[in-house]
Amino acid sequence: MTGSFWWDLLIGIGIALLVTWLVLVIALLVVRPRGGLLREALRLLPDVLRLVRRLAGDGTLPRGVRVRLWLLMVYLALPIDLIPDFIPVLGYTDDAIIVTAVLRGVVRRAGIAAVRAHWPGTDDGFAAVARLAGLRPEDPPEGTPER
Repeated sequence: MTGSFWWDLLIGIGIALLVTWLVLVIALLVVRPRGGLLREALRLLPDVLRLVRRLAGDGTLPRGVRVRLWLLMVYLALPIDLIPDFIPVLGYTDDAIIVTAVLRGVVRRAGIAAVRAHWPGTDDGFAAVARLAGLRPEDPPEGTPER
């Protein structure tokens, strides 16, 4: 393109990073909670973060579930986000969407009872978390027989 290997490499890396970022933002838009659930997820974020920490430390849960939760906590602790946090409203939505997506997988694998046992908030908050996870409180986890 420019005739210089290093400039071409730098431009190629920049374009690759931009395309990767756009794909990740589009993926966030696809998995985001519908309707008012995103607003609920933002409101519940402090309780959900405590829930994630408690679930990650629970040795009775499957290792894959705990690894996902630890990776989520690392992502949330990193100063680099898909959408920077200093952007009003949008800055924290990527965190809420990622937490919701991971929580859906965790609840489906570990079960709603494990989440209920570690939930630090109110009953209304727990009902909202169950809605965010796409489950009803009476749903069994995957792999367990229905009663």
